[in-house]
Amino acid sequence: MLKVRVIPTLLWKNFGLVKGVRFDSWRRVGPVLPAIKVYNTRDVDELVLVDIIANLEGQEIDYESVQDFADECFVPFTIGGGITRLEHVQRLLHAGADKVSVNTAAYADPHLVEAIAHRFGAQCLVASIDARLMEDGDYLCFSHSGTVATGRLVEDWAKELENRGAGEILITSIDRDGTMQGYDLRLVEQVVRAVNLPVIASGGAGCYEHMREAVQEAGASAVAAASLFHFTESTPAEAKKALAAAGIPVRNNFRSPRP
Repeated sequence: MLKVRVIPTLLWKNFGLVKGVRFDSWRRVGPVLPAIKVYNTRDVDELVLVDIIANLEGQEIDYESVQDFADECFVPFTIGGGITRLEHVQRLLHAGADKVSVNTAAYADPHLVEAIAHRFGAQCLVASIDARLMEDGDYLCFSHSGTVATGRLVEDWAKELENRGAGEILITSIDRDGTMQGYDLRLVEQVVRAVNLPVIASGGAGCYEHMREAVQEAGASAVAAASLFHFTESTPAEAKKALAAAGIPVRNNFRSPRP
C-alpha cells in the first residue's frame, strides 16, 4: 500500500481564505500567506489551494499572488480555479504550482483533460469532482462550485476522467462539506472502485477517526480537510500519528512535540 497523504485544503475568495458548509455560508478564516507558512511547519504532505469564484465570474486566477504563495510553500502545491485553457496551466506551473486541479471546465470541454495530460503529464493533473447524493440514491456531479447540476453520474464521470488522462481524483461530498460529520464513505468507495487512480477523499472530516475510515473502509489514497484544521486544535502531524497508530502507512516526517 502506498503511503497515505494528509492534505489541507485552502479555499481562496477575493483576498483571503474562507470556509463554508455545504459550499455555502462562507466564513472568512484569514489571509492565504500566513496559513501556508503555518502549514509548512505542520508536516503536511501537500497543499491544495482553490480559487472558488474564478469559475463563477469567468475570470483568470491571480498568477502574481500564486507565485507569492508558491515561493513560501515547501510541499507539493496544487492550484485550482478558473482553468479553461492550456495557457492557464502553463502560467500556473511557471508561477510555482506543482499540480493543477480542473473541475468545471472539464464538463464543457472534456478534451481539456486529455490536452493537459498530454502536454504536461498526468502526474500534474488532479481531476476534481463535487458531488451530491440525489433522492434516487445516485451521486450526481455539480460544477461551478456546486451550483450547477451537470447531469453526469459520479462513477461514469470518474471513469471518463481516468480514460482521458487524469492523474488522480479529488472527490468532495457537497452534502458533507464543512459539517465535520465524516466523509461520505459510500461516495468515496464508489469512486475508488470505478478507477485505478489515487483517490483523495474530501468533505466532512471532523476527527482523525474519519480519516482512518476513509482509508481503511472506503479505500482512499489520501485525505483532504479544511474545517478540521481551521476550527479545531487538530494538526496534520497529529492526524498522521493517528493514522500510523491504526496501521496505515504515512510519510514519517512528523516531529515529536518540543519539550
